[in-house]
Amino acid sequence: MCPCLLFFVLFIAALCLLISIKILRLTNLDILFRVRDGLRSGKPFITALFRIDTESQRHGGELVAEVLKAHGVRELFTLCGGHISPILVACEQIGIRVLDTRHEATAVFAADAAARLRQDIGVAAVTAGPGITNTVTALKNAQMAESPVLLLGGASPSLLKGRGALQDIDQQTLVRSLCKFSARVTCVRHIVPTIRNAIATAKSGTPGPVFVELPIDVLYPYKSVEREAGLSNAPQKGLVKSLLDAYIRTHIANTFSDAWQPEQPLLPLAVRVPRPTTTQIEQLATLLSTAERPLLLVGSQAMAPPVKAAELAQTVEALGVPAYLGGMARGLLGAHSAIQMRQERKTALREADLVILAGAVCDFRLSYGRVLSPKCKVVTINRNREQMLKNHGVFWHSAMAIQADVGSTLVQLHQRMASDSSAVDGHQRWDAWLNALRSRERDTDTRNEAKATERTADGRLNPLRLLRMLNEVLPDNTILVADGGDFVGTAAYTVQPRGPLQWLDPGAFGTLGCGAGFALGAKAVHPDCPVLILYGDGACGFSLMDIDSFVRHRLPVVALIGNDACWAQIARDQVPWFNSAVGCELSHVNYDGVGTALGANGIRLEEPIGDAELRDKLRQALAQCQGRRRNSAVAEEKDGTGGNNGTTDDDNGGQSTVINALIGRTNFREGSISDRPRSSMNVDECAPVRERLCPSVPNPTTCAPADQDFDQSWLEGLEEINQSAFRPRVVR
Repeated sequence: MCPCLLFFVLFIAALCLLISIKILRLTNLDILFRVRDGLRSGKPFITALFRIDTESQRHGGELVAEVLKAHGVRELFTLCGGHISPILVACEQIGIRVLDTRHEATAVFAADAAARLRQDIGVAAVTAGPGITNTVTALKNAQMAESPVLLLGGASPSLLKGRGALQDIDQQTLVRSLCKFSARVTCVRHIVPTIRNAIATAKSGTPGPVFVELPIDVLYPYKSVEREAGLSNAPQKGLVKSLLDAYIRTHIANTFSDAWQPEQPLLPLAVRVPRPTTTQIEQLATLLSTAERPLLLVGSQAMAPPVKAAELAQTVEALGVPAYLGGMARGLLGAHSAIQMRQERKTALREADLVILAGAVCDFRLSYGRVLSPKCKVVTINRNREQMLKNHGVFWHSAMAIQADVGSTLVQLHQRMASDSSAVDGHQRWDAWLNALRSRERDTDTRNEAKATERTADGRLNPLRLLRMLNEVLPDNTILVADGGDFVGTAAYTVQPRGPLQWLDPGAFGTLGCGAGFALGAKAVHPDCPVLILYGDGACGFSLMDIDSFVRHRLPVVALIGNDACWAQIARDQVPWFNSAVGCELSHVNYDGVGTALGANGIRLEEPIGDAELRDKLRQALAQCQGRRRNSAVAEEKDGTGGNNGTTDDDNGGQSTVINALIGRTNFREGSISDRPRSSMNVDECAPVRERLCPSVPNPTTCAPADQDFDQSWLEGLEEINQSAFRPRVVR
């Protein structure tokens, strides 16, 4: 069979199949009525058969906006692109605030933050091709942080898929490993059910990101799609052109068939959340009531709905178990809880006889489980079975594993304990345990306070002093965003979030570059709360340009940059190991000047500066970012009238501030999680480079580790695995 004839046969077969699929949904009477109406109106046969309103100006972006609105979405984060323009316009018209950023990753990070703080879905929309590829890091971070994020991505027209269209790539394959759910919408009528299903999937079970691909021909009005396809009412000359015209018309007609179904449901689908059984609660209550030295480790997953953060905080306080909080759970118990511990966690875990991992995971953050005493009973609660049992049987063993929602499990545990008088009596045995933990914590705090008064070898501002001053002036409703390595690691032990959902860090992925996105999402959700980004000077380079976004959208934040002109967390190992600082050195950039150029205030902090002046400058910056600022200059430039581009924010004096803190280098984080095992080389050979790059850091072989959670060598862990876990075993 010649190629032309084969093409002709396949073409006719595809056309007949498409028409048949449509006709099979109709009764014979419906077909006759549609053909009759088409003849009367003079419309083409295909258009009449599919009953398309060719004059309608409605578009698929309206359906996207409507279903998002029905799901309670208030913000859409984006970087604009022609593929997704209908979505942005429709969302603005329906009352969903559209916040555009300077990088697609920032948009997804912002949606991630909004999802965490609202305990609901967060939504971002980006254009096709490079728009999607730019989101990969943020998507992976949302996956590992278990954040329910919906990413809407544009795509080339369906008819041009795989034919070399602009920015046409295989986006589904790209994101499939990053998302719980991914789908491509091929018809306008499928937009609503696909997005509803995606949102329900994102929030069910273990939360995570989902992706919906929306081609141009699904989003734009019929007339626009028809025009771009090159169709006209003039008769086509020749058989091939006539068949091609009929095929394209049929495809477009099917795309828009039944597009605006009035009965199509928009409301959210049911979300599936795993719950603990009564037997599991009974067993856990028994373990807790008989424990002498229990510990509760609360991880990020505990903050997932349906249990609200305030209820969870009350529950944990009422249980009375000494608790360590990590990730999104930081701040759950406020800054002054009697049962919350922050220091010496490794020692406490070695002494405990019962450890409840409430959303905490035995990964690198718990030294893969090696910090758990083999004599203690370990109970792990997690929605995700893989995370719940990570490294189980290698370094640790569980007495009980509950695959269920963490918050619901703790609430039911408290209810069971409260109903048992013998369990209440058991709490008295924990007083001595609590007192011992508090005493150790006070000793560590005293040592850290002394470190804060030390002068750095290079004479610059001591970061411990700076962060302790910040902690003193921090308003109670401040939301803290962590984006950095060494500076943020120091802040984690110094700056205390004041309440639930007031600390945002990337989570287990440990990525940099989340700062501006997290802050934008936080300020959008809580516009009247101060939002403070704790930036390392390396990390700020990923998203500092989005200071412009805060200014344009009148969402003021404070960016505090710890500027030590170094990738200090990397240099801390590289220099003593290899006697080289290559790739680790930065410069003391004028970040306050960058902030000023982008429309923010710029403040420079450097020695000499007294404590009172330091507090005043920090307090002033935080006060300026409370509330929303109406930037009339930007508004006038946008609409030419001095209006505020559709928002209702008043000018209350709020303004973003970039604080450039020129800090010195300390040995506070020696022995921390960032450190790798020291090599066997003679460290004295490294002295020249070490003194030049890290002048305040003493010889690493003699430096006593600061109080950090994880100072075990990861190589020791690998050796233990090699010696025991991977020995040949007989399988019976």
